[in-house]
Amino acid sequence: PHSSLSLSLSLPLCRLQLSLAALCPADHSRWVHLRRQPPRPVTADPSGTMGTVDRSHPETLGVGKAIAVLTSGGDAQGMNAAVRAVVRVGIYTGAKVYFIHEGYQGMVDGGENIREATWESVSMMLQLGGTVIGSARCQDFRTREGRTTAAMNLVKRGITNLCVIGGDGSLTGANDFRTEWSGLLTDLIKLGKITSEEAKKAAHLNIVGLVGSIDNDFCGTDMTIGTDSALHRIMEVVDAITTTAQSHQRTFVLEVMGRHCGYLALVTGLACGADWVLIPESPPPANWEEILCQRLNETRLRGSRLNVIIVAEGAVDQDGKAITSEYIKTMVTKRLGFDTRVTILGHVQRGGTPSAFDRILGSRMGVEAVMALLEATPDTPACVVSLSGNQAIRLPLMELVQMTKDVTKAMTERRFEDAIKLRGRSFLSNWNTYRLLSHHDLPTTKSNFSIAVLNVGAPAAGMNAAVRAAIRVGLTEGHKMFVVHDGFDGLANGTLEEFGWSSVGGWTGAGGSKLGTKRVLPGKHCDKISATISKFNIHALLIIGGFEAFTGGLELLQARNTHEELCIPIIILPATVSNNVPGSDFSIGADTALNTITTTCDQIKQSAAGTKRRVFIIETMGGYCGYLATMAGLAAGADAAYIFEDPFSIHDLQINVEHLTHKMKTTVKRGLILRNERANDHYSTDFIYNLYSEEGRGVFDCRKNVLGHMQQGGCPTPFDRNFGTKLGAKAVLWLSSALKEAYRHGRIFANNPESACLLGMRKRSVVVQPLQHLRDHIDFEHRIPRDQWWLKLRPMLKVLAKYKVGAEISEQAQLEHVMGKAALGEAQR
Repeated sequence: PHSSLSLSLSLPLCRLQLSLAALCPADHSRWVHLRRQPPRPVTADPSGTMGTVDRSHPETLGVGKAIAVLTSGGDAQGMNAAVRAVVRVGIYTGAKVYFIHEGYQGMVDGGENIREATWESVSMMLQLGGTVIGSARCQDFRTREGRTTAAMNLVKRGITNLCVIGGDGSLTGANDFRTEWSGLLTDLIKLGKITSEEAKKAAHLNIVGLVGSIDNDFCGTDMTIGTDSALHRIMEVVDAITTTAQSHQRTFVLEVMGRHCGYLALVTGLACGADWVLIPESPPPANWEEILCQRLNETRLRGSRLNVIIVAEGAVDQDGKAITSEYIKTMVTKRLGFDTRVTILGHVQRGGTPSAFDRILGSRMGVEAVMALLEATPDTPACVVSLSGNQAIRLPLMELVQMTKDVTKAMTERRFEDAIKLRGRSFLSNWNTYRLLSHHDLPTTKSNFSIAVLNVGAPAAGMNAAVRAAIRVGLTEGHKMFVVHDGFDGLANGTLEEFGWSSVGGWTGAGGSKLGTKRVLPGKHCDKISATISKFNIHALLIIGGFEAFTGGLELLQARNTHEELCIPIIILPATVSNNVPGSDFSIGADTALNTITTTCDQIKQSAAGTKRRVFIIETMGGYCGYLATMAGLAAGADAAYIFEDPFSIHDLQINVEHLTHKMKTTVKRGLILRNERANDHYSTDFIYNLYSEEGRGVFDCRKNVLGHMQQGGCPTPFDRNFGTKLGAKAVLWLSSALKEAYRHGRIFANNPESACLLGMRKRSVVVQPLQHLRDHIDFEHRIPRDQWWLKLRPMLKVLAKYKVGAEISEQAQLEHVMGKAALGEAQR
């Protein structure tokens, strides 16, 4: 995911040992326990502000408590997923859960605006954009009188836990409400609106915030709910505009949202290969008009038929004067005579269906929000549930608000470098990559090093973006850049081609693999590969691909003992829809495949809603890796997801049929089952389809869909474009450093394990790991890593589908503190 990406990894994770045999129907009248694991006590957080709670029995955590959820401020895709998760997990824990319609205005008005939620009331919400419980700007809540009325409406319903989904203004208002809660209760007692007993029961108000903002302008979180979906809307427009711009050799200026934050503009620029990006955090130099026109003209001279300029609505120059899209159009037309058009995207960026990432993000944050509320004590500060890398964390709300204000202050004081650093590592990484690709002239002196780039294995969306970034960064480093057609087969047969800057123009948004790719491994062709490397004087290899690329890298590493030509730096980028490459939590292409599956499931569920009483069984790709099936299950709201890593038996299948039979008696008369293609050798998709059809006879009918290779096709998502671009750039920079270290006596010689590595996302950063060190972490028979981070999300999938699990359902996020002043000091240094 931006992050989109901006995604890194979580703390060391343990493989979950939950069996689908533990699944059972779970309604209000008959909860049946799963096989229980030994209880694990949960201690207080390091700050001492979280209560000691036994999270191994989550179904009793909320008994006697009430939770309310509201959305406030601007709407963002993915809010509904968060609302759904809060409601269902709250009910699962035994708590009462209330909707507050129309944000803070509904809290003040009370009445029918505050209604108890049911399990079925949040069905079919995942795929809806906006917020179904409404959002409104509320002037009444800004007054003491309005907040007093809101407090009375909560107390009368026994609500002392509030989940607020919104931006910094909404979350700041919630914290202020909590701070003066005791005073509001005192006023209500004096006015005779509540009794002393009611006030005693509602003595403390717990607040947890989820950041919903398409601008991604809230410091402390890598991605806010709605940002990835907004990028999807923007890229749909950019891709459409690109075709017409090429036809007429036009320059397009696209204005995107971001009055105070340039994240959308910056990531869009990376994802589409824009010629120039203008953002509020970094005004261009004084002579920017001259430099811009020079670069646009150079692009045309290289053979490009179009130019793309991305401008955030809050972009300013060095004097603080607004840079508008119309000004850019007029300036380019006047100076260069280019046919220039302007497109202002506006509120289309807020609309549409949420992406798979935003659905999963909203769901994960909603689950963690409920756990944070139920574990809170009177001493617990209001917190924000956030995402750092790929890990759910809790951060003090007001520390994040202060950090966000520090960014604004830095921009006001014209400390723009500080502002970019205060935005966080993700923003800074995106900015540095953009500058590397767009603001570097080709060096006049060459390095005398040659790098070959090849794709291996099955095609994956985003491969071309990685190749483009690698080629262009290599050229800026002074290297000679070669591409290899058809993977290791092409490397053995010498089908290499030297590429220049314009050779990869327009590659960012192209799906598949323009270089061609095969599953051939190098082991049997090392003689020919060595000859090719010698013939073309190749000094380093960049291999982009899936498990075959990793295995091929190991074979090249082993062949160094007999082939000296292979003693060169080698780096591998993970690119496969299966997401089964060890050493990286994410692979290029997996996000695109996940969105394809999710969109298909949405359409299938829609048809089921019309026909009623129908269950769809869908087979996904992934080999033995259940990543796609599990994550698509979360994103599409599946009733079950069968995967190899979570073994299941005929008894489990029977339990699932019973679950669906009971579901058909409710208002939700449809079912969705996902199965990974290699989940079980005996319980095939056909077997499961026949079993469900027979056992559900008279109650529901079944349909099956095998999605097949459509999961490998299509244009890459913004995440895969951005991820591929950043990995490609970082890979070549690493090779440049490795080449300098391996250069001895006029030749390259690299034969230590650290010279053959994989570049992937681990924990909270992009890291380089030797292939040899990763060898012991692989199940080679089934082509999967031994530890896979996403398995910890399986209990969440089951709970949201109304199964009862005898295990922890959240990620055990701890309260962390953000040292805003320290970060600022580091930025100033």
